[in-house]
Amino acid sequence: MNRLASCIALVLLLAACKPDSQAPADGTTPPAATPARAQADAAPRPEAKTHPALKVETIDGGSFDLAAHRGQWVVVNFWATWCAPCLKEMPELSALDAMREHVQVIGLAYEEIEADDMRAFLQKHPVVYPIAIIDTFDPPADFDTPPGLPMTYLIGPEGQVVEKILGPVTAERLETLIAGAGGPAVEA
Repeated sequence: MNRLASCIALVLLLAACKPDSQAPADGTTPPAATPARAQADAAPRPEAKTHPALKVETIDGGSFDLAAHRGQWVVVNFWATWCAPCLKEMPELSALDAMREHVQVIGLAYEEIEADDMRAFLQKHPVVYPIAIIDTFDPPADFDTPPGLPMTYLIGPEGQVVEKILGPVTAERLETLIAGAGGPAVEA
């Protein structure tokens, strides 16, 4: 019985951070449940590229261009303010970005939210890496539409996708992946 309850809890936890399972606080229809979203999902999207491009405007008024970070490891993290596992990993991603010169994190908020509301949210949950709000109807073309959140891509110094991670990720796991792919190892 205990094993069954654990399996059910795990399934519910994993389903909790799917974009279509969470209603926005303002009472509007969630993005995945709208007719436009159904049409967008029905339209074939090209498979994610092995060397993706990403150019986004950040909420601080700047911009982020993945190509400008060649020579660094880049962590592209799709997340949302309503996703508990996303919020749990934010401090680790922020520490990784702050402590490692060879690593840059970019947070892609995959939800319908106004920039002012996001800035207010980040006052309570600060991070050192840039944040961009992504259009849920038109996510970056070179990346797969996230099947759930958080969704993280580790991009190598030459711009190649090294790893795709669905679900929460730790700084330790990212550093292990970087070291395993030929990047600098962290001393214990």
